[in-house]
Amino acid sequence: MSDERNRGAVSGEADQVEVPTRMLVHALIREDGTVAADELYTVANTLGMSDQQVRLCVKRLVAEGRFTHEGRGRKAELRATEDTVRALAPNADFLRHAFRQDAGKAPWDGVWHLAAFAVPESARTARDSLRETLLHLGGSPLQGGLYVCANAWEPYVEDAARRMAVHDALTLLTTTDLRRGATRDPAELARALWPLPEIADGYHRLARIARPRLKRLTGSAALAPAELLTLAIELAPS
Repeated sequence: MSDERNRGAVSGEADQVEVPTRMLVHALIREDGTVAADELYTVANTLGMSDQQVRLCVKRLVAEGRFTHEGRGRKAELRATEDTVRALAPNADFLRHAFRQDAGKAPWDGVWHLAAFAVPESARTARDSLRETLLHLGGSPLQGGLYVCANAWEPYVEDAARRMAVHDALTLLTTTDLRRGATRDPAELARALWPLPEIADGYHRLARIARPRLKRLTGSAALAPAELLTLAIELAPS
């Protein structure tokens, strides 16, 4: 929708970034769960979003029960609801884990984490939501109703299943001996189970977008806090 997406500043095709307004709001949530309206509008304007676009998005998020709203105009404050904090927590936790992995501080322990479920047709909506959640958490389908992940995801999976009222239909287990047909080598299994070329393309795109922004960060002119936030948010959809 027109009020949900807008393009940031463009200095070339590789530098083009599209930031959803909703993602902008989520990205500006502070440790205490609040979003300062002044900061939100300032960064949004830097990205080329209008105040009206932001107001419509905020109104929609409040109507959906994602945030509460106190105050008026740029002096207002948004506060993420418990459901919003819970939904976004895995993203932050997985990002921290990814940084630790990249730094060699969290090598893979060789354990595969599996989740299986058998939800009846009468609860199709919950079944589909659980399936989408498992994919969002980094899982890959092994066969009908059975998903695998290379990282510990049990707390997030169980939390989602409880919220969907299908926890009793969920089975969790771990193994160090996963085979698919004759394939058991972890690297070969990863190539077979996850779309690695697509994932690699995403990292290549991130690198292309990050290079010009790195030049701005390392340039002679100091960037204002709002500009630093804008650079970080532009990298999020990549």
